[in-house]
Amino acid sequence: MSSKDSSFLKYIEDENALIAFVDGAHASTTLALDTEFLREKTYYPKLCLIQAATDDGIWIIDPLAVKDLSPLGELLEDESIMKVFHAATQDIEILLRVTGSVPWPLFDTQVAAALLGYSHQVGLAQLVGSICGVTLKKSDSFTDWARRPLSASQLEYASGDVTFLPELFECMRAMLEEKGRLEWLEPDFKELANADNYTVDPRERFRHLKRGNQLSRRQLGGAREVAAWREKRAQETDTPRKWVLSDEQIVEACRKETRTIDELFLIRGMREKLSTKDAREVVALLAKGFALPEEELPSLDRPNASEPNVDSALDLMLALTRAVARDNDIAMQTLASSSDLTNLARGHIQESGLMKGWRRTLIGEKLMRLLDGKLAMRLEEGELKIDKIW
Repeated sequence: MSSKDSSFLKYIEDENALIAFVDGAHASTTLALDTEFLREKTYYPKLCLIQAATDDGIWIIDPLAVKDLSPLGELLEDESIMKVFHAATQDIEILLRVTGSVPWPLFDTQVAAALLGYSHQVGLAQLVGSICGVTLKKSDSFTDWARRPLSASQLEYASGDVTFLPELFECMRAMLEEKGRLEWLEPDFKELANADNYTVDPRERFRHLKRGNQLSRRQLGGAREVAAWREKRAQETDTPRKWVLSDEQIVEACRKETRTIDELFLIRGMREKLSTKDAREVVALLAKGFALPEEELPSLDRPNASEPNVDSALDLMLALTRAVARDNDIAMQTLASSSDLTNLARGHIQESGLMKGWRRTLIGEKLMRLLDGKLAMRLEEGELKIDKIW
């Protein structure tokens, strides 16, 4: 099927049709996938639609009608089929939850685009327009995918998200091979396919609290306990975290080192969100976290007082990274994230992704030479020039 021909469109709304689709799709060379979901009122994304494009056509799978989606796992694990996504993370998270499988091999056009000079989070419509010369219809981007029946406009929009992915994959693969960069992507794609990345550890959620970096280690002890309790409660009730407790409420309770229900209920919104039973449990968890021995208190990944200031080093590293990204036509955020640069500036070399794989060759070794005083940078006619000192 030409990726520009979406005339073959089949809607799957029962288990037998799904099984028939899976049986036939094993013969396909590529399987383009996308999902539509809602997450505003739930902890877990509510899957509303799965779009698939094979060599033979485009398929819309209705998860609200097909209750058992596990047969799709066979396709995801079929290593003779290349699974193609755009911005795959959330799609893989959802597919893993409903099928128990992660796709492999896979190709993410958004990740690959960054090695072809596009921005780090380039949209599918821009890529399809630039590479395939087609303008995608985006009028239903904020539609309610849970409503049935779906309109013709909704189906057209949904199918558009996979119709051109096979062609996009073939074109981008050829472009990457020409640049000698196709193999660079394998570690990134393997990381996307690592099921461990989609498992939430409630005991680690405190690290993501807004303004959590304002808390002392002892206060973080309480924050870890309450954030873990919130995570489990949100999972059990399938409600958003902030509906259980907001980040701001947890941080405020820990900042004030709250120890009684009365003190807890003085924090805005706490009384409305917590029953007396829950409040009693939260207060007990706070006390438990505050009372930990010094050596068991958690900490965030941030510089301590003994670490040197790295701002000047980061300024130079950013300038070098920007120049290397420009010269190699690679999105800067793909080449070097701010956390990787910070780790390297602090001397945490082993923790830096810049010292692994293609990034080490392209930027990591240059950054190390810069930090060791073995590279110099200068301006020449408005352009940044990099010189080896020795």
